[in-house]
Amino acid sequence: MPSANPSPLRLKEVGHEHPLLHAESLDKAYGRIAVLHDVSLAIGIGESHVVIGPNGAGKTTLFKVLTGELFPDRGSIHFRQENVTREPAHRRVHRGFGRTFQVAQVFPHLSVRDNLQIALEARVRRANPWAKVGAKAAASFPAVIDTLLEDTGFGAQRDAVSGSLAYGDRKRLELAMVLALEPTVLFLDEPTAGMSAADRLATVKLLQRVKARRSLSMLMTEHDMEVVFGLADRISVLHHGRLIASGSPAEIRADARVREVYLGNEADTDAGVTVEAGSHA
Repeated sequence: MPSANPSPLRLKEVGHEHPLLHAESLDKAYGRIAVLHDVSLAIGIGESHVVIGPNGAGKTTLFKVLTGELFPDRGSIHFRQENVTREPAHRRVHRGFGRTFQVAQVFPHLSVRDNLQIALEARVRRANPWAKVGAKAAASFPAVIDTLLEDTGFGAQRDAVSGSLAYGDRKRLELAMVLALEPTVLFLDEPTAGMSAADRLATVKLLQRVKARRSLSMLMTEHDMEVVFGLADRISVLHHGRLIASGSPAEIRADARVREVYLGNEADTDAGVTVEAGSHA
């Protein structure tokens, strides 16, 4: 049950009157190993919310709990004020959850266009998995695919076999496939992990662009602080499975405890990606 007297941190974190997604007092353990302890966070409509923390802080487990891959041992999750705590992942996709992974999930033997075709067919079928894709729906696919290709910058690569794409391009294709599902909230698990500085910058600009064009909310984990401060409206910090801070990028930069346990001098260094902090054009 939610605490009758939430902590000041929790009141600050759940500062939206009606957040799009609201998780309250989440606990999760693997056997005797506790991974999440009393974690609460909220995502506002149209907000970019980034979760950071050292390796082992519980970020991946938090993502799995929020997206329905795992159920919490305690606590609740509400989406559009409806309780989804015990709904499996596929049901949350139907509600508008979209997720990318640390390692891009694409069909490597198919073309970029065919990967998007499959994603569109999945969107049409999600209301009725046994239904055939009707001629009217199928007729709209080429135009939708062209829009997705344009939004994600594929252009001439539309007929390329996805397995032959560079790493950053496969991540971009995975994002395009998730966008084909028309999500309301995007869960991005380390979207720039393993990328070159140029690819990280391109990914930041891409996420800013698709968020603005599609009025998306985003929750992501990320280690690159230049990317974090370039995308985040709000940052939450996990340490040993506990939420130790949450606030604007400026507040997180200035937080002494966050700097001690995670940021160190990273907030003042150039990781090779030059973006304007807080820019979401």
